[in-house]
Amino acid sequence: MKKQTTHQEVFLMTNTTFAQRQWIETGNDQNQHYHSKNEQLEDACWNGMLYDMLPGIIAKSPTGKQLFLWQMKQKSLGLEMELGEFPPTIERYFSIDPLYFLPEKSYN
Repeated sequence: MKKQTTHQEVFLMTNTTFAQRQWIETGNDQNQHYHSKNEQLEDACWNGMLYDMLPGIIAKSPTGKQLFLWQMKQKSLGLEMELGEFPPTIERYFSIDPLYFLPEKSYN
């Protein structure tokens, strides 16, 4: 029987009011208030706040553990994040990144 693994792709749009919130954790370095809102959002995701920001959206492993954030890419429209128990291999055809599927939408 093949072992089931969980991986998830999340795309956060950076030009929304949600992304423009202040994501600095209290008690952190004082230099963080000089970071842009996008950098604050990126730091918050790397620091594990993704489960707090999007409760009920981020999947968990079959055993109930939190998924690891393996990769984060800065895109022109937002942040693309890849989560999983192991480094995921997301095929371009199944990606939620709009830059992958919008050019082909014009064929319809």
